Amino acid sequence: MADELAVGAVAERSGVPVSTLHFYEEKGLIASRRTSAGHRRYPRHVLRRLAFIRVAQRVGLSLEQIRAALDTLPHDQGPTQQDWQRLSAGWRPMLDERIHLLEALRDQLDSCIGCGCLSLETCGLRNPQDAAAQRGAGPHYLLDAAGVDDDRQTPPTGARRRAGRAG
Repeated sequence: MADELAVGAVAERSGVPVSTLHFYEEKGLIASRRTSAGHRRYPRHVLRRLAFIRVAQRVGLSLEQIRAALDTLPHDQGPTQQDWQRLSAGWRPMLDERIHLLEALRDQLDSCIGCGCLSLETCGLRNPQDAAAQRGAGPHYLLDAAGVDDDRQTPPTGARRRAGRAG
């Protein structure tokens, strides 16, 4: 069909390797049909879906999150501008949380991030007698500085204000 592209053409136009196209198809992110010779043929709208996938990955979304988003869209077309606006609005709180964590990490790169090593004499995040161990595994001090409630994985009210005072 004239409205379909071979796998090589899709790879070239999208910048996505053929092996990745096969992987995405296996994961249900994109679909193709097979010719009588067994060759894959993709509808042209797959290029828009691939652009959507690449942008979503660049902002840190998992393939599971991307597939869930794509599952809300018609399978016979690429995402529209309205689709992108709706989906990106839903991702905004998660992206805001990631931004807060990255800002806290950036601002504390020259000090301990709560690993419990106790090696820095002037560390603002000192951990005497490994008290942080009671809170379980992970960088609790960094999460605290970012204003993230580790149990809920969302920034609590006033997170930015507290993040500025931490450390």
